[in-house]
Amino acid sequence: MSSKDALNNDINKAVKRYSSLFTLPSHRTVTIWLFVGSLFVGVSTILPIISSFDGLLLGLVVGFVVFILATLADLAVNLCIPRSDSVLNLRRCFALSLYANLLWILFILLGGFSYLFLNDLVLWLRLVLLGLCAIIILRLLVFSAISFGSGGRIIFYSILQPGLYAMPLVFMQGILGHVFSSSTFFFFALSLSVGVLAAFCFMFFLNRMGTKIIGAKLLSVLKAFMANWAEDLNEPLESLLEKLSVERSIKLSVMMFRAGGKVKAAIVVPTFHPGPFKNVGSSALPYLIQRELENKLKCVVSVPHGLSGHDLDLTSQAQNQKIIEKISEMVDVSNFDSATTHFVRAQKNGANSSCQIFGKCALFTLTLAPQTMEDLPSDLESFITEESRKRGLSMAMAIDAHNSIEGPFHIVRAISPIKKAVVASLETALKGQKGFLQVGAANFLPTDFSLKDGMGPGGISVTAVKVKDQLIAYVTIDGNNMISGLREKILQKLEEIGFTDGEILTTDTHAVNGIVVTPRGYHPLGEALDQRKLIEYIEQAATMARSNLEPAEAAWLTRVTSNVGVIGERQIGMLCLLVEKAFLRAKRLATIIFPLVGLIWTTLLFIS
Repeated sequence: MSSKDALNNDINKAVKRYSSLFTLPSHRTVTIWLFVGSLFVGVSTILPIISSFDGLLLGLVVGFVVFILATLADLAVNLCIPRSDSVLNLRRCFALSLYANLLWILFILLGGFSYLFLNDLVLWLRLVLLGLCAIIILRLLVFSAISFGSGGRIIFYSILQPGLYAMPLVFMQGILGHVFSSSTFFFFALSLSVGVLAAFCFMFFLNRMGTKIIGAKLLSVLKAFMANWAEDLNEPLESLLEKLSVERSIKLSVMMFRAGGKVKAAIVVPTFHPGPFKNVGSSALPYLIQRELENKLKCVVSVPHGLSGHDLDLTSQAQNQKIIEKISEMVDVSNFDSATTHFVRAQKNGANSSCQIFGKCALFTLTLAPQTMEDLPSDLESFITEESRKRGLSMAMAIDAHNSIEGPFHIVRAISPIKKAVVASLETALKGQKGFLQVGAANFLPTDFSLKDGMGPGGISVTAVKVKDQLIAYVTIDGNNMISGLREKILQKLEEIGFTDGEILTTDTHAVNGIVVTPRGYHPLGEALDQRKLIEYIEQAATMARSNLEPAEAAWLTRVTSNVGVIGERQIGMLCLLVEKAFLRAKRLATIIFPLVGLIWTTLLFIS
């Protein structure tokens, strides 16, 4: 398994955990079940004491009151939460109240059976009160794990509902036989103290595991992941990533095509990595760059994957902004040249390199298709640049086509053939004669494909390049790789509509990662979406690009952005693995701590 596969596996495990936590019914369904559960609470509380029709009616009234109190408590919590606590929406608050009622019912039923067999109201009441203690502990653990509020706010959230539940019991003590006494209150206070202490011990040991592994409390990590997966809030997780980040320099290369005095198309090749997942860090940065330049230059922009891995994932939107600002500064170029070579290919032991030279800049696309390819290392870019400069060129831009996945990726075996293919394609291109450049461009945004299908918001961009009698297409799709064989189908379609050659590129966007629960953690292009439709859309964009071909010039520019915060692959994998370990540790701690609490509570039940 490659390091990227291992990382995706870790991310996917975390996704599965959170998917199971937030697979809840609709708000309407939860409300109905909360109402039914509340009625059951009332009936099961009163009916064992007053075994008559009047007892049933009183139980229903008590149950209705419990539902009203639960609703008021949840509304109060929902009104008090800040924006950062949007995980605590009303549906989830109602769901927690429902689970709390189900937990309370277990204790109420035990109390009812004890009264029927032992006729002991004190024991019955103690069991009912123990149920309230259990609710407080449940809510304390849940709110501590998902709320960014202060300790006082979390305590308020935890005790509000069970505190309101105690009111009907106090008001009905005459009906229940005046069973409330100082010993009852002492029992409740002692039982609650034991439970709360156990909950804090549980959280302490979980937090200590996080501090040992990454230097941050585990519950803080869980809250950050929870906010992201439940509500798409990236700030908490990015804040954590910033603390774990290191500073690196990011190289940005841009090639612009100008026609009629205006920029017609731009290809941006960055050396950051789009990751780690969803809307966190630089996951969607290729699209953000595309959108920024399209708005500024009013042209078609492509942002294919550069040579980089997860060690160059940016940590936050603030770091993204550094890249976007640098890109915005790179639009003023003047070294335009219309002399361009043909697009040529070289293959060496399964490695495929295309090369086309615009003026003094060589543009390479690298692929292993139809074999699996994943992230190519950044030091390969240094090799390509050096080989180009040795042969008299001023610059080289290397694109990781990232366009074939089906099985394992053997990066060590791939490097040597890729280097040989690069050199061969470069030398072939240098030997060819240059001709005048024509460029056409178009983009297409499929409305029927989504992130879950593997299609990012950047859609499809096509830059058509014609030199003499050769017409080629650089097709960039905003996705994370594509199913093996799809590239060849697209190239075949392009040939059918008059293109001589071309290459199919993906952005490696990770906006599609961490959204679906699959073995990879995402869908490569062509795995979930309709391949036939995708090819049709590419055909439409390519046809449009060909239709607006016009004489053009190309210019190129490279800049480096310093002091950019990145999070390494090891740290991301460690964070996701920590989430998985947390659930396992929580399970082990729960089987030790809470049975012990149950034993202590059982002992307290029979102490007069």
